[in-house]
Amino acid sequence: MTVVAGPSRKAAILNHSEAYASARATWREKADFFHREDENYLRFLIPKGARVLEIGCGTGDTLAGLEPSFGVGLDFSPAMVEQARKLHPGLTFLVGDAEDPEVIASLPGPFDFIVVLDTIGSLDDVQAFFERLHPLCTRETRLVVGYFSHLWMPLLRLAEFAGGRMPHPPQNVLSPADVQALAGLGSFDAVKTEQRMIVPMSLFGIGRLINRFISILPVFRWFALRHYVVCRSLLKPDDTLRSATVVIPARNERGNIEPAVQRIPQFCEDLEIIFIEGHSKDGTFEEMQRVKAAYPDKDIKTMVQPGKGKADAVFTAYDVARGDVLIILDADLTVPPEQLPKFWDAIQSGKGEFINGSRLVYPLEDDAMRFLNLIANKSFSYLFSWLLNQRYTDTLCGTKVMRRTDYYRLREGKAYFGDFDPFGDFDLIFGASKLNLKSVDLPIRYAARSYGETQISRFRHGVLLLKMVVFAFFKIKAI
Repeated sequence: MTVVAGPSRKAAILNHSEAYASARATWREKADFFHREDENYLRFLIPKGARVLEIGCGTGDTLAGLEPSFGVGLDFSPAMVEQARKLHPGLTFLVGDAEDPEVIASLPGPFDFIVVLDTIGSLDDVQAFFERLHPLCTRETRLVVGYFSHLWMPLLRLAEFAGGRMPHPPQNVLSPADVQALAGLGSFDAVKTEQRMIVPMSLFGIGRLINRFISILPVFRWFALRHYVVCRSLLKPDDTLRSATVVIPARNERGNIEPAVQRIPQFCEDLEIIFIEGHSKDGTFEEMQRVKAAYPDKDIKTMVQPGKGKADAVFTAYDVARGDVLIILDADLTVPPEQLPKFWDAIQSGKGEFINGSRLVYPLEDDAMRFLNLIANKSFSYLFSWLLNQRYTDTLCGTKVMRRTDYYRLREGKAYFGDFDPFGDFDLIFGASKLNLKSVDLPIRYAARSYGETQISRFRHGVLLLKMVVFAFFKIKAI
């Protein structure tokens, strides 16, 4: 990590910005393809209509391209800000030094997103800069940092020398590990990282294809020009979680209904249990009603799902659940109900925002999972970890946990993915990724079922998983 500091350096950067402000539009037009590629990924991360702060906004073009409902740009060059105000009168642009605590404190936060594009290259103290951003954050705020790969610095200097890129003063040269380490020291937690764009030029349309389909592939991504890290504040915990809803979708699971109630611990102050039945033929719904009457001291509700499939059952129950935290427990009880306090602790403590059960860390009980299913699950876990830029060791474990407020946000953005998943697992996983939630895998001891038969078809559902991989590639990765 190379960091150059000092008052003379900052003065030189300011003088440079002032000198190039009037020519910024010309240089940006010259690098139009690069900026369009950059903004394409930023628009994936940041939905329209968000409250967005861009620090180091220049002439405000990127901020305007994000179409915020409330957009604030901060830059310490008066000339740049003057240009930004002329170009984008609907946004707010302020002059100030991003490393001045008083300037940061004066900003009209909080914001949904704080965008820092390449500005970290000009800062004297990156760690202190991160530390000062927390008052502008809520628990849901995401800090998006974009920067050039340190491996490209010689080529970028060559491009400046050849007149293909606007000249820049000496910058901090930071590797991805440096940026994440500095963010961590500043109490920001990296949610996910991405490397994109091998070709910064159109090349008659070939550049777009290479950047979309090749630059994101393993090995190739090491040579990408642009790096991104999405972070959340660790100093904005939400300690208001008091209640939880355990949703238990059940189809032909009559023998597991009462054991589920008996085995679920009272792990929070207020616990709601919703059984939702899926048109069973073994009297499952009647058993749900019997159990509800037999345990009047527990808050048990029973429902019949209107449609078919686990996704329909889960989301029907989620829509009426009252708990602060929503938890899925499959009625086969292969995820032991006694493990649920771990999920509650993980989300209530703020360690994660989307807690995904993993059956594939600890050894499995005999007959808990077929060998081919095990191999397929492990293979798909590697694929989805790459696709989502977060670690997943098991995508098909039925137990998934999130806040009800995050589910509502996920539901509002569900049109991006459409109605594609009969299980609901990928609705939640992909939706959590799109919301930039911190995902945490929680290993559990997976048990063999004691009643009924599995409703998973190895081959039919294996084909569905392959479709999910292709779907995620085009909706999340190759964008």
